[in-house]
Amino acid sequence: MSHPLARFRYCPVCGSEKFVENNKQSKRCEACGFIDYINPKAAVVAVITNANGDILVCRRAKEPAQGTLDMPGGFTDLHETAEEAVIREVKEETGLTVTAMRYLFSLPNTYLYSGMNIPTMDLFFECDVQGISELTARDDVSETRFIPRDEIDPELFGLDSIRQGIRRIIEKRQK
Repeated sequence: MSHPLARFRYCPVCGSEKFVENNKQSKRCEACGFIDYINPKAAVVAVITNANGDILVCRRAKEPAQGTLDMPGGFTDLHETAEEAVIREVKEETGLTVTAMRYLFSLPNTYLYSGMNIPTMDLFFECDVQGISELTARDDVSETRFIPRDEIDPELFGLDSIRQGIRRIIEKRQK
């Protein structure tokens, strides 16, 4: 596997071509000393259930993994907390309003964007919402629906961390 910053040949500070691998997650400029680290981008995932315990899933309308199952969520914006991102992403993608949330766990992932695998840290939150009747596919989601836990096939989810996360969620409820 190539270095995560391999596509970047020039130092972003001084423009030197002496921009070399420093370690597995950074490059260093031999001319000016600048070090550029590639750290995970924070992303959030909302686990929403209905009164029957069925889990809300979405169908991805865009690449990567277009057409596969997903859960509501997305990247945090600049100067936004993970909690604020959950509220915003759930509203943008489903029309639902988050009224409460509880942090569950995190999983590392990669997200293919502009031809690069961007490392992410996906933070999973269990969310309570008001007005399930407001549920509608919006933004980068083409479909939303609740699926009973025992009918969910993790292999139908297009992103690795979501497959791992849904397995954890299903296993936790079965114990």
